[in-house]
Amino acid sequence: MKRFVKIAGDFFSLLFKPIYLNGGFFFFMYVLGVACGWIEAPAGYEKKMYPNTYIELFVDLYIICFLLALLPQRIRRWLRAVLYVLFYGMAFIDVFCYVKFGSLFSPSMLLLVGETTGREAGEFLGEYISLDLLSTPLVWVLVILLLHLIKSFSFKRLRSFFSRFRLNFRLSACCGVLVLGLLVYGGIVTAHNKAATWRLLSFERIGDVEHELTQSRTCARLYTPVHRLVFSLRSNQLIARQVVKLVEAKEQVTVDSCSFRTPNIVLIIGESYNRHHAGLYGYEKETTPLQSERARTDGLIPFSDVVAPWNLTSYVFKLMFSLYAVGDEGEWCDYPMFPTVFRKAGYRVTFLTNQFLPKAKEAIYDFSGGFFLNNPELSKSMFDLRNDSLHTYDEGLLSDYEQMRDSGKLAENNLIIFHLMGQHMAYKARYPRNRRVFKDYHYEHRTDLKHKDVRILSHYDNATLYNDSIVDQIIRRFEGEQAVVIYVPDHGEECYDGKLNKMGRLHQATIDARLAREEFEIPFWVWCSQGFRVAHPDVYERLLSVRNLPLMTDALPHLLLGLAGIKTPAYQERLDILSPAYDTKRPRIMKMQKDYNQLQAKRNAKNDKTVR
Repeated sequence: MKRFVKIAGDFFSLLFKPIYLNGGFFFFMYVLGVACGWIEAPAGYEKKMYPNTYIELFVDLYIICFLLALLPQRIRRWLRAVLYVLFYGMAFIDVFCYVKFGSLFSPSMLLLVGETTGREAGEFLGEYISLDLLSTPLVWVLVILLLHLIKSFSFKRLRSFFSRFRLNFRLSACCGVLVLGLLVYGGIVTAHNKAATWRLLSFERIGDVEHELTQSRTCARLYTPVHRLVFSLRSNQLIARQVVKLVEAKEQVTVDSCSFRTPNIVLIIGESYNRHHAGLYGYEKETTPLQSERARTDGLIPFSDVVAPWNLTSYVFKLMFSLYAVGDEGEWCDYPMFPTVFRKAGYRVTFLTNQFLPKAKEAIYDFSGGFFLNNPELSKSMFDLRNDSLHTYDEGLLSDYEQMRDSGKLAENNLIIFHLMGQHMAYKARYPRNRRVFKDYHYEHRTDLKHKDVRILSHYDNATLYNDSIVDQIIRRFEGEQAVVIYVPDHGEECYDGKLNKMGRLHQATIDARLAREEFEIPFWVWCSQGFRVAHPDVYERLLSVRNLPLMTDALPHLLLGLAGIKTPAYQERLDILSPAYDTKRPRIMKMQKDYNQLQAKRNAKNDKTVR
């Protein structure tokens, strides 16, 4: 019996030994991890602390201590020092990002750091590092570090004390029993997150990473600053691979000829626009009075059957800018970007964005959607002119354009891209307060909604009304030119349609007819100036004749090339809705899984039965 007790005691003592040999490391890193979780909870998933932080942090630190315990003491000491620098450094950076930018460390921040010069870094530190930081939660990281340094001076005496304590009471064996229990429990409750984290970091394409992040129930919880650093490094590695392919693709761009059929092509890209909240498409509220008027009297042609290939901005932007179309061989990054082709053909290309400028507080979706636009080499190949600041409201882009125009930076033939914030959440931030038209009482008939939902719905409709004024102002600036203006948003948005009273997007949901209607069906229109209609009546008549044909926005670049009269091997007639060779039977695959045409056919058949 005594032998069994001794063996069991030795076993449990052995389980506790990794923590005993690395006691200071385990204790202070545990406190540091928990402190970061408390401080940064509002910026995390669901705006609260990851519920398994305590037990998963214990398991992770135990694994590290176990590996350290296998090393000789001299190596262990130096390796711990390296880990201290890493853990404290990342904690400081992560909390600093939260304090200053309201965001945790992300791939965007890592990319910005990599592109920052020494002078810019000095200016940044001079602006943001000050004694005021001591009044922020960042002080807790410094307090933990200070206590750790004080403790290190008495390390030998503390270790001697615990050594005698262990010898007298076999405390290590009891601690070993506790450790075993916590490891078993921790292994069970954290297994899902461990598997999800491994899956997230093992993807070979950044697109797969983005899609995984939309699966909120199954996606990994990167609950410590070090986890977020590893994820950022991996994301940037995947981005770098696609940059290499994009650079290779741009080098292969060739243009045979260009007729400059349309001297001024203006592409307006909106955001999160539910077509069924547009008066232009029959919505009960007049959210698009200016567009509706132009559709009646001034050459604006609304298309009736247009869908987005994804309900995620980054995916849509890659497909919308690349000459790749869903179903083509390879990946989107294997094909050139349409602005590069326009520049090669002789157009002056201007890009005015209110979203995709490099910034610290940027979600992985925005980062991935804009990385190829902001990469210095790729940006130079696509754009002659760009704005360099973001605006509270989209009307700021109008001033940016006017400044470029008045300074003589535009040319005879121009491709001008406006990228708006549109109806991006939060909706109430998308329009000035003095432009609010729709009030809560305008929705008294929506008795199915709570008061807060009515308020959100009114904000969305007001943002849509404000967007109407912005796109009309853009058109006004080209009324005296030979110009074609195209409006297209990236995707739709759930906004209390009465059947599923939600807002935003349902990334995990199965794509059915209802989801396709709300999140993939989008407004799309083409406006032709009077001068263009006179010079090219055939094109205008063709636009009128194809406005009810099916279209998916991954084919947009080929329509633009056709309008410009650019002849290039990358152009595909079957994807240009203006071409007689346009493929009206082409499957419109949403999220690479569901054909919109099939859903539409089923919905139409169901409606026919209902009518009968």
